[in-house]
Amino acid sequence: MDPTPGRPGPTRTAPEPEYGAPRALWRGLARIPVPPPFHPRTWRSPLRGTWLTSVFGAVLLVGLPIVILTGLLSYIAYGPQFGQAIPADVGGLHLPFFDWPTNPSWFYRLTQGLHVVGGMILTPIVLAKLWSVVPKLFAWPPVTSVAQLLERISLLALVGGVLFTFVTGLMNSQYDYSWGFGFYTAHYYGAWVFIAGFVAHVALKLPTMVRALRSGPHGTGALARWLHDTPAETEPEPMDSHGLAPLDPNRPTLSRRGLLGLVGGGSVLVGVLSIGQTWDALRPLALLSPRGQSYGDGPNDFQINRTLAGSGIDPAALGDGWRLRLTGGTSEVSLSRDDLARMPQHTAVLPIACVEGWSTTRTWSGVRLRDLAALAGVPEPDDAFVQSVETSGAFARATLQSNQVLDEDSLLALRVGDDDGGPMADLSGDHGFPARVIVPALPGVHNTKWVASIDFRRRQA
Repeated sequence: MDPTPGRPGPTRTAPEPEYGAPRALWRGLARIPVPPPFHPRTWRSPLRGTWLTSVFGAVLLVGLPIVILTGLLSYIAYGPQFGQAIPADVGGLHLPFFDWPTNPSWFYRLTQGLHVVGGMILTPIVLAKLWSVVPKLFAWPPVTSVAQLLERISLLALVGGVLFTFVTGLMNSQYDYSWGFGFYTAHYYGAWVFIAGFVAHVALKLPTMVRALRSGPHGTGALARWLHDTPAETEPEPMDSHGLAPLDPNRPTLSRRGLLGLVGGGSVLVGVLSIGQTWDALRPLALLSPRGQSYGDGPNDFQINRTLAGSGIDPAALGDGWRLRLTGGTSEVSLSRDDLARMPQHTAVLPIACVEGWSTTRTWSGVRLRDLAALAGVPEPDDAFVQSVETSGAFARATLQSNQVLDEDSLLALRVGDDDGGPMADLSGDHGFPARVIVPALPGVHNTKWVASIDFRRRQA
């Protein structure tokens, strides 16, 4: 047939759908005239097609499991066995309980950094993948068989889940809580919806993706040529049963190589502008982080989630009258800050990392938790319950595992310094003065600030 004026090639015909039972219903729906965006001639980008979608899908097939796994590890790091993860009671969706490790000390920094920064880096690719499958989302008739109905349901879970978890996660990393629900609970359940959709979608579409990547847009297998075509040489992908290639394509203004470069460059840019929030050397580049301003003087100039003013604590409660109570043994032990300062001090260089993705490394000095446990008369506790002077909020208290109490670098910190061996300073009020907990590989919010008491506990026989 003659080329259509203004089009890159001959008129194209969509393949006849394969209708399942009840065929009369699906055929009847197909004959109903529909307006844009349901009309197939609405979507005219010559770059869309099964191959392009498969390229984005292959990248996400590698990246999304990393984001999923590190997100689930983050939940475990909060100690769900103590009921202190949020949400606490998740029924059949609970994960296996195990003691969160303290070694290596940067383990949580790594997993949560990968989760948050990795999610940011994948965002342009997720958006590009959704753009590439838009025609499928508006296909008419919406289903042509019961099997395809199940596929559409899995697609709804996948698209809705990925948008919800990515949007809420990105807003959380920016301290933006514009919604009217609890972030942690909604993010956890939304993640399981996304995981279910993702697993189902991979099971259904993996063979299609593999075939498309092997054959390429025109079935030639010449990957190098596809990626070196200029816009003028770029041809639309052939029509197929997947309904992604355009029925009435425009002339290309961008090659597939250009599109992939644009999306990949966007991911690299996002990574450069966000990775500094968890990598100290690149912190000046962390322009996407809302934590670029000064937080204090000298060694105390590092990130703060909850300030002293925000905690509602009366500063007088942290003055000379402050006492640390140690319980669990035969009698209570009460210590002033001067008493703690006279005890053997231990110094450790440890990272502190928070669920929003930020982290930093500092030098901490104070009394080992295991020395306090021995002083309390419980040298080998099964766990320890730490209570802050702050009484409100979900993170005013934390339960520590036995290995977290007994690790040689787990501290009730009194002083802090830079990670380069420079001078130390007393903790500032915002960072937990007179004393705070610092445990290797523990989420930042469970490194309790303004500690009032520690109860070292043994399990009942």
